[in-house]
Amino acid sequence: MVDKEVKFEQALEKLEEIVDKLESGDIGLDESIKQYEEGMKLLKFCTAKLDEVEKKIEILVKDKGGKVTGSKPFKNEEGQDKLL
Repeated sequence: MVDKEVKFEQALEKLEEIVDKLESGDIGLDESIKQYEEGMKLLKFCTAKLDEVEKKIEILVKDKGGKVTGSKPFKNEEGQDKLL
């Protein structure tokens, strides 16, 4: 599923479906391993997309001196500070 045409939202939705399947315990070992492998590919894809977007945002908010301006920390779902 992970290819150049996949959008972040689609990959995230598929990843959530895989997690639900794995957590349900309703699938066998072989299928669990297959789903886990697919999930890891999707996780890597989503992480790379988020890193790419974060870098683009950082470029947009930097001033001429290279300092990040207009940004403020925010808490993500885990309560960790992130730079916006």
